[in-house]
Amino acid sequence: MPKGEVHAALWRHGATWHGRVDAPGARIRNGRSRSAVIARLRADARASTLVIETVPALVGVAEAAAILGWDKRRIFTYISRDSFPEPVARLASGRVWRKQDIEEFARERRRRGR
Repeated sequence: MPKGEVHAALWRHGATWHGRVDAPGARIRNGRSRSAVIARLRADARASTLVIETVPALVGVAEAAAILGWDKRRIFTYISRDSFPEPVARLASGRVWRKQDIEEFARERRRRGR
């Protein structure tokens, strides 16, 4: 890989961190810590500058319902009332939210006793 700026993506799934440099044939690197995966990405990139995009954990309707302890129909009811966090994307397969936004929504509801 040539010297210069190399881009990479970093994400967490469960207890494991994953990352991959943006290059043909690049392998996904896994590790128990963020720093361990970044070290592997730096070695793969062999560049003076490594630009890393951390991809947030995303959830769909089913995962949001599980976080809140609701069924999926209740999620759709709150969406139709504009009482649910805005999704980060609307895909052909449905809406997706940052997991953090749904967890914050759940904490706020618990705090208010709802």
